[in-house]
Amino acid sequence: MNLAELGTFLRSRRDRIRPADVGLPTGPRRRVPGLRRDEVAQLAGASVEYYIELERGAGSQPSEQMLAALARSLRLTVDERNHLYHLAGRPVPRQGGPASHVHPGMSDLLDRLTTTPAQVITDLHVTLVQNRLAKALVGDESVHRGPAASYVHRWFLDPDGRRAYPEADHPAQSRAFVADLRAALARRDARDPEASTLLAALQQGSPEFVRLWEEHDVAFRRDDRKRIIHPTLGVLEVNCLNLFSEDGRQRLLWFTPAAGTDTAERMELLGVVGRQDLTPERG
Repeated sequence: MNLAELGTFLRSRRDRIRPADVGLPTGPRRRVPGLRRDEVAQLAGASVEYYIELERGAGSQPSEQMLAALARSLRLTVDERNHLYHLAGRPVPRQGGPASHVHPGMSDLLDRLTTTPAQVITDLHVTLVQNRLAKALVGDESVHRGPAASYVHRWFLDPDGRRAYPEADHPAQSRAFVADLRAALARRDARDPEASTLLAALQQGSPEFVRLWEEHDVAFRRDDRKRIIHPTLGVLEVNCLNLFSEDGRQRLLWFTPAAGTDTAERMELLGVVGRQDLTPERG
């Protein structure tokens, strides 16, 4: 671990990023061409004081989650991300988990989607990063750790994983998840530990998954029309669209209101109500 070198490296990467590159406004009184420390902290979800200590080479060893957030915020390449982990004395995470490196192009597109819910997920449905409206629509998915970080895992093995969908839609969603997972695994090495662990858990814990898996349906989820239950806004009917990275390991997923419904008007309130349940209590 070399915290002094880590601080120097963070400063050098911060100086090269322009505010417009990460969706921040460029004010007329700006004194530095790159990002300010408070802006990097905001993007990474850290306190300003904590980030300042990192650049000074002081403080405690940053966690893997914080390093992943810094790599995304500073638009690091894979090589730069690996170097960041090396300086911090942390092992480079396997590609595919919650700390996976988000492709800079995906991050750039996500930053520009400011009026619609959007997030970057892996091919195993692990959410890597969400914009504010996506968190308001489907909740903050960064709270999930381990195998449960995969939404496919939660869908089949956690009863709470389906609460966001009307019960009548569960069979169609299950079938789509299984077909998509089979397509994703076909692109991976057969010995991929993350994929094999997920598949084994699903086969051992979900008879429904086993039944659908044996049907051998294969189909990536490129676009869907689905209904999502929001605690305040009710059932929202949306189109879910996917943009795949070149290797298929990551997807930019964004949600638009379905035509012919009143969802557009209600989705305009997402940024105001968030995930709060504002339904009055009875009695």
